[in-house]
Amino acid sequence: MAERLARSIVLAARPEGDVKESDFRFDAYSVPEPGENEMLLETQFLSLDPYMRARMDAVKSYAAYLEIGDVMIGQSIARVAVSRHPQFRVGDTVLAWTGWRTLCLSNGENVRKLDPGLVPVTSWLGILGIAGMAAYVGLREIGRPAPGETVVVAAASGGVGSLVGQLARRAGARAIGIAGGREKCSYIKEAGSADTGCCPCFQDLP
Repeated sequence: MAERLARSIVLAARPEGDVKESDFRFDAYSVPEPGENEMLLETQFLSLDPYMRARMDAVKSYAAYLEIGDVMIGQSIARVAVSRHPQFRVGDTVLAWTGWRTLCLSNGENVRKLDPGLVPVTSWLGILGIAGMAAYVGLREIGRPAPGETVVVAAASGGVGSLVGQLARRAGARAIGIAGGREKCSYIKEAGSADTGCCPCFQDLP
C-alpha cells in the first residue's frame, strides 16, 4: 500500500531563555501502513505542558532530555485512521504519546481509548490528564489537608497549581497561592467565570 506523508515538529536548537520559533523546525516524512497489531493515529489535539521546556535543556532530571533533531514529546488526542490492532477500530478516539506529529504508528502501548461523549475530549489533556492527576494525587493522596489547615501552593496560576488550590478549598482548607507577578496573582484570586472554569480559591496573606 502507498505510504502517507506526515509532518512533525522537532527540536532544532537548545533554547536560551524564552523559547523562540527558531528553536524548532518542521520535518516531513513518510509513514508506512500499519503492520500486524499496529495502528495509524491521526493527531487531533496536542498538549502543551510546562515539563516540555525542561526537556529541551541538556540537564539530567527525572526524565531523559530531548536530543537535537528529536520530535517534541507530548500527549495528544488522536483518531485511529487505520487499524490492524485487535483492541482498536478505525474512528476510535484515543489518548496517546504521539509527540508533535500529524501521523504516528502505534502498537497500542500507552494508548487509552476515550469516550468522546463523556466529556470534551480536550479535558484529557488538562483537568483529566497529567495536570489533573498531579494535582489530585499530590494533594488528596499525599498531602491530605484537614479542614481548617492552610495549604500553600507554589506556581499557583499554572495548570497543576490552580487545581490544587480548588481541591484544597473543597477539602475545607485555606489556600494561599504564590505566583510570579501582579497579573498572575489577580488571575488566581479573581477568576471565576464560566469561560475559565476556575473558582476564586486563593487568599491574600494577612
